[in-house]
Amino acid sequence: MQWNLLMLRKKNKLYQEHVAKVLGISVGSYGMKERGEVEFTADEMFKLRDYFNMSIEQIFLPRNLGDTEFYDAR
Repeated sequence: MQWNLLMLRKKNKLYQEHVAKVLGISVGSYGMKERGEVEFTADEMFKLRDYFNMSIEQIFLPRNLGDTEFYDAR
């Protein structure tokens, strides 16, 4: 799930339809990407960066990496 993007979209009172149009993709495709089922392409990330005037990191990276649990494969 792209929580930062979801919150950013809702904060700006945007529907998935609007963001999908910005990216030039279908609403269904956008929904799958926002839910984390499909990854955003680099081009789509750049479009979102420009649209929201924020860095890609701000949009796509978790805010509190210190709170994230990592799996130790050892």
